[in-house]
Amino acid sequence: MKTVKIVGVPEHFNLPWIMAIEEGAFKARGIDLVWTDIPEGTGKMCAMLENGQTELAITLTEGVLKSITEGNPVKIVQEYIATPLQWGIHVAANSNYKTVADLENTTAAISRFGSGSHLMSFVNAQNQGWETSSLNFEIVHTLDGAIEALKSGTADYFMWEHFTTKPIVDVGIFRRLEDCPTPWPCFVIAATESFLIKNKKVLGHILEVINLYTSEFKRIPSIDRTLSNKYRQQLEDIREWLRMTQWSQTQLSAETIENVQDYMFKLGLISQKLEVGKLITSL
Repeated sequence: MKTVKIVGVPEHFNLPWIMAIEEGAFKARGIDLVWTDIPEGTGKMCAMLENGQTELAITLTEGVLKSITEGNPVKIVQEYIATPLQWGIHVAANSNYKTVADLENTTAAISRFGSGSHLMSFVNAQNQGWETSSLNFEIVHTLDGAIEALKSGTADYFMWEHFTTKPIVDVGIFRRLEDCPTPWPCFVIAATESFLIKNKKVLGHILEVINLYTSEFKRIPSIDRTLSNKYRQQLEDIREWLRMTQWSQTQLSAETIENVQDYMFKLGLISQKLEVGKLITSL
């Protein structure tokens, strides 16, 4: 039995992995896939890949791409979610901010530098026509940290996935001003180069299993109710999310990689653009 460590955010996007593990689909291929939830998000997961704490990670596209351009010995092995992520722009429910325009020159809560909440604040700033060099940040690590930061006033707004934060909006802790979708497919599967060198066949089996699960995921009877119960979300919200979300079973296209790099380079989020072959791999 080959043990492989994998990490991802504890969100509804990753339920196919949890189901496949619980149903023994990887063990049937001789693989003990050990999943660990990382609520801190992509920045933390990229650090874990770099430090050898995990072999695989389900990361945000922009976050792992930035990390690779900075020297992290990692490759994108497959697109995981082909549709954009809907980043809600949240403020404390009792704050005086009424529109996103009101947030110019205020402080954004982020999980950590290099995370999606950090990088997407630049995308939002560009959308609003703000000067990105004047953005201010407060590191909060987790969603709970963001709740405390907005409550105490150490940060003014927080960008996080719309549906994950919807229950916090519903109970009157956050107020969502708008959504800011990613201009690219949102999640990818990333692997360390050291793992790829020795375990391409193992990775091939892992991808075959997860691709089977994701291709059939929406057709599972009552999957909407399962998701609603497990992630404590309203059934109508889960149904809307399922309509908006498309899982992928193929690699990111070279065109998509170039588009993401061009976008991030123009925003000053990466200092160099790499050849596509240095960012992705094929089995």
